[in-house]
Amino acid sequence: MIDLYYWPTPNGHKVTLFLEEAGLEYRIHPVNIGKGDQFLPEFLAISPNNKMPAIVDHAPADGGAPVSVFESGAILLYLAEKTGRFLPADLRGRTATLEWLFWQMGGLGPMSGQMGHFNVYAPERIPYAIERYDSEVRRLHRVMDKRLSESAYLAGADYGIADMASYPWIGAYAKMPPDFDAFPHLHRWHQAIAERPATQRAYAIGPGVNPQAGQPMSEEEKRLLFAKRD
Repeated sequence: MIDLYYWPTPNGHKVTLFLEEAGLEYRIHPVNIGKGDQFLPEFLAISPNNKMPAIVDHAPADGGAPVSVFESGAILLYLAEKTGRFLPADLRGRTATLEWLFWQMGGLGPMSGQMGHFNVYAPERIPYAIERYDSEVRRLHRVMDKRLSESAYLAGADYGIADMASYPWIGAYAKMPPDFDAFPHLHRWHQAIAERPATQRAYAIGPGVNPQAGQPMSEEEKRLLFAKRD
């Protein structure tokens, strides 16, 4: 059994995508980031950076004590190694997968998040920041489109953890849809993943956990998510 500490955000979706694809048994522990659950001591004990998702695996491969993992990319890598799925065993396939996984963690996710912040949540419009992150996300989409013109998925012919990491960040903000007309290979890839039954099951979880998803955040929620904390 795996305990998943989750809220339906792009990073949260990454882990449910894997768990549903692999058919692993898991139970969800909601972490309401709009109410500050991410700062509770019991959550910080497994996720010291006060970010979700995090997991606790009660049946680790070594048969020892439960293993906790934080950071969505580390979770995907851990689960792939645990199951032997969605991460090639050969040197070149594994290397390509890790390249694109870390590319998402270091680029696509953070830049898309900043784009969303300055376009949707920031208390004032800052044209430089908006242009900076809009342009960078478009550049990253261009990088993906070129790669996907050469292979079915980011790391090659097979669907894997690099795709699971990247998919939730494409179109994460309804007000800023990707320019699929400009990036047809990205569009083809996105549609193929959206049609997977496991993807549909993973995304169906979200409304049950957070029925208020998509509604404007309160000032208190913004304070908890974005304000400086000592």
